[in-house]
Amino acid sequence: MILDSLLQFSSAQSIGVGAQTLVATNDIDLGLGLVGGIGQIPSFASGGGARDIGIGDDPAMKILVEVVTAATSAGTTTLQVVALGAPDNGSGAAGTFTIYAQSDAIAMVTGGAVQAGGTVGARLFDIDWPRPKPGVAIPRFLRLQYVLTGTGTGGAISAFLVLDRVDQIVSAAGNLSGYVPGITIPN
Repeated sequence: MILDSLLQFSSAQSIGVGAQTLVATNDIDLGLGLVGGIGQIPSFASGGGARDIGIGDDPAMKILVEVVTAATSAGTTTLQVVALGAPDNGSGAAGTFTIYAQSDAIAMVTGGAVQAGGTVGARLFDIDWPRPKPGVAIPRFLRLQYVLTGTGTGGAISAFLVLDRVDQIVSAAGNLSGYVPGITIPN
């Protein structure tokens, strides 16, 4: 899995802020181009289209949201991840963002005790970037939002758009998923 700073939504963004909706630190501009110079990508005109990120392809671009600092709270805290997209507004900036997908509310801390969703390494929203719903414009700009409830006092997450996310589940003992050691499977 390659983590690219140009495809990064958040880098150790604090989620210990109590109940509120946070916008990820970075929006991803799929129409981003560089102007002039040899070997540089030509820029898109205002209102121009977006690069194809392979929605529906195999492999498709995937969302990776991972806890990098354990969540803390004196009470209870939940987090919901929302994937948003927006077309160009005609002058090279983001238009109105539309919800493309959202996670369930993930328990980060309950009664002061860190839950599985709030531990370092927890993956919060492992999905392929979703196809736009009928009638919704193809996005040029991608964004994540984090909807927090409760009394969070600490924790941080990092989020990326990636091509080959490592999706093999890790057991509580730190082993990759599959058969436990010592089991013989007859063929």
